Amino acid sequence: MFENIKNSPSYRWYVLATVAVGTFMATLDSSIVNVALPTISGQLNSNLSTLQWVVTAYLLTITSLLPVFGRLADLVGRKKVFAFGFLVFILGSALCGLAQNIWFLVGTRVFQAVGAAMLMSNSAAIITSIFPPKERGKALGLTGTVVALGSLTGPALGGILIGLAGWRSIFYINLPIGLIGFTAVLLILPMDVPSKDKESFDFLGALTFTFGMIFVLLGITNGEDWGWSSLPVLLSLVLGTALLVLFLLTERKVKHPMIDLSLFRNRPFLIGNLSGGLSFVAMFANTMILPFYLQGVLNYQPKQVGMILMIFPIVMALVAPISGHASDKFGPMVLTTSGLVITGLGLFYFSTLSATASFYHILPGSMLMGLGSGMFQSPNNSSVMSSVPPQKLGIAGGINSLVRNLGMVTGIAWSVALFEAMGGVTMPKSGQVNAFMSAYHAVMLVGMVIAFVAAFISFNRKSYAKAK
Repeated sequence: MFENIKNSPSYRWYVLATVAVGTFMATLDSSIVNVALPTISGQLNSNLSTLQWVVTAYLLTITSLLPVFGRLADLVGRKKVFAFGFLVFILGSALCGLAQNIWFLVGTRVFQAVGAAMLMSNSAAIITSIFPPKERGKALGLTGTVVALGSLTGPALGGILIGLAGWRSIFYINLPIGLIGFTAVLLILPMDVPSKDKESFDFLGALTFTFGMIFVLLGITNGEDWGWSSLPVLLSLVLGTALLVLFLLTERKVKHPMIDLSLFRNRPFLIGNLSGGLSFVAMFANTMILPFYLQGVLNYQPKQVGMILMIFPIVMALVAPISGHASDKFGPMVLTTSGLVITGLGLFYFSTLSATASFYHILPGSMLMGLGSGMFQSPNNSSVMSSVPPQKLGIAGGINSLVRNLGMVTGIAWSVALFEAMGGVTMPKSGQVNAFMSAYHAVMLVGMVIAFVAAFISFNRKSYAKAK
């Protein structure tokens, strides 16, 4: 049966489906756990400051390891790393479900995130290597839909599972999904042949990059809670920056560096990553503050807030494959630039909302944001991944995912910092609503400017003829 699949004209779509299982699982788990935090807090007797590490440790680990596993896959084979990622993720999920105290849960979330990093760093590379240029945008667009569906399904599925079987079930659900994905990898994915050149793995580069990213992200994510001028935050930022500078100096001298810095001399690769990172910086400004506007100012119930927040991923999921398919025919420049402009207009729209807006007033802004993101992401990812040689696809995919995560973290950090600096309070009382709205509008306008800057950068990417 599986030999027939490998010989089928549709074989590449079976590969896409296999990769989608890993992408869906990793994305689902990053969104499903947020719903369970209040329940976990009560059952494991944890306060909020400790509980946040269940989320933060997962994010820090994934972000810091994405290029490492991308490079490792280029050396030993993407199928091996992807398959092992499923195993690590399954074991990590099982251990998370067995946790009896909060710090054991945090530690097992780190272990789980190692598996997620193996999956996320290689999904785009596997798809790019198996699909011809004329179909890559469409394939990566469908992957974008899977990402959106994972984010969309997580909160709803998490709520159902917790109600039926308790919080541990949100981790146990990964076991059957992961086993199906691991089996599919072994039976369906092609055995890619690594470079015949005996290239060594850059351990010093991997260590300095990983710990540099961890310390920098640690400072950024905790800046608001600990204080930007506090000793822990300053030490984290300084130490992280020093390690990253050491990493860059090392990479210029190593014969086989972990990250080939010459990739950034490739205009489509550089422009795609710059505009992609800025797009997430702009988008996550609204992603962070919109729920507080809906619940704290408009007094919506959590279920209503959840329904409104679903509009963005639904529109994105519908638009992404269409945009990806269009980019295969017409190239990425018009779609990526237009998508970022629309995202900026969506942020501008949110800056005009009042403290008495109705659901129908909010709807256009969320739809514009989903449309802009769906138009931009697929063509941009296709442009980035198509601009590198086959033997560099793993590290290119890792960098692409790293930039996305950095954009998310930075977007949350700057938006919260500006919001609070402008006098905004997350759950305002009656006399604080005007200050909330003023701060919210300021954040949205700055986000709009960032999106327009990203659009300008995207417009200057090197154009190329459409794939034949």
